[in-house]
Amino acid sequence: MQVVYARCAGLDVHKKTVVVCVRLVGADGTMTTHTRSFGTTTAELLNLVAWLLTLEITHVAMESTGEFWKPVYNLLEGSLTVLVVNAAHIKYVPGRKTDVKDAAWIAELLAHGLLRPSFVPPAPQRALRDLTRQRTHLIQERASVVNRMQKVLEWANIKLASVVTDITGVSARAMLQGLVDGQSDVTALAQLAKGRLRSKLAELEQALRGTLEPHHAFMIGQHLALLDVFDEQIAAFDTRIQTAIDGTQPDPPPPTDAVGADRPPADAPSAPNGAWTAQAILDAIPGIGLRVAETILAELGTDMSRFPDAAHASSWAGLAPSQHESAGKRKATRIRDGNKYLRSALIQAAWAAIKQPDTFLAAFYRRLAARRGKKKAIVALAHKILVLIYTLLRTGQVYQERGAAALDARQKERIVHRLERRIAQLGYKVHLEPITAAAT
Repeated sequence: MQVVYARCAGLDVHKKTVVVCVRLVGADGTMTTHTRSFGTTTAELLNLVAWLLTLEITHVAMESTGEFWKPVYNLLEGSLTVLVVNAAHIKYVPGRKTDVKDAAWIAELLAHGLLRPSFVPPAPQRALRDLTRQRTHLIQERASVVNRMQKVLEWANIKLASVVTDITGVSARAMLQGLVDGQSDVTALAQLAKGRLRSKLAELEQALRGTLEPHHAFMIGQHLALLDVFDEQIAAFDTRIQTAIDGTQPDPPPPTDAVGADRPPADAPSAPNGAWTAQAILDAIPGIGLRVAETILAELGTDMSRFPDAAHASSWAGLAPSQHESAGKRKATRIRDGNKYLRSALIQAAWAAIKQPDTFLAAFYRRLAARRGKKKAIVALAHKILVLIYTLLRTGQVYQERGAAALDARQKERIVHRLERRIAQLGYKVHLEPITAAAT
């Protein structure tokens, strides 16, 4: 088998150690190997880099095992060509498994060009990823605190959640704080309602009448204090993320002359030179809000040239339609694993998009949900949104809403034939004639 990289190394990375197998092929075809183990502290990893450079290694490969590969990658990134490979793509050598054999097997596969590297974004995008992912965890933890507080309210027979939409809203928060402070007059508590909630004063009085014990009030107070901490941290992350995006986000390519290009809305953000920013392009798509757009930019980036086409981007995100065909029959399969943060953000955008009924995306969902069910339809809609994002970021265009009728217009002939066949099955003969032609 042809040797692609004559001087390469395979790394088997663990929490405390890194086993390195160096593979050197001379001009006469002779092959020598060197194996050493290093620690994972910064000083040990710097010794590893120096040793590899001494041997004139050009390419290094390692598995993407949890978080342990990241410190190794950070120190090797600027000196060598580093391939981070999906562990599922590497078949271990038969026989007894050892770290040395694993490193040697990785080096052999790399030498013959049999490893496909995973996508590792540049350092500024990795920093933005860290911020958006931590914010996602904070939002999830905040939701968990809200659920635990709701349990305490149920224990105290306070049915506030049956009347208000959000128990952490302004009105509900004031009522809960009143309960914590010892207020027992439900009429006075209900009067804290604001806005449209004041039309439900009688219901609020009934919902706030319960069996609140002192320990219930204490627990609710602690939950409210914890929510304040989470709100403060989330707001700080919002500011830091926006600053990172403003400082690192490059402008997308100028709009092409392809069909679908459009001018931005008057209130949309724009770059100083008048060009559309990537964040504004995403925000114009139905269902994508500010936080979802920030997550997509952090996970996917703005440079779409790293993906050959939209299908590769969908596969990387774990939203590509799976195929399993055997004996001429296609079987149902699940979507593959991918970037869970990006997939979650796109599915969240899909659920928001279907709430705008007159849009093309909502019409696409309704048509598919009638045949395949809501869950499969929402995943398919998330896939379509990702294809839209890929196309718009690559061409520099802006999303132009075509309306719900555009889907019927695109499939007009198919719909007509289907309805004509259905009428024939019911025992009728029908002659179809366009309205415009009949009027003339």
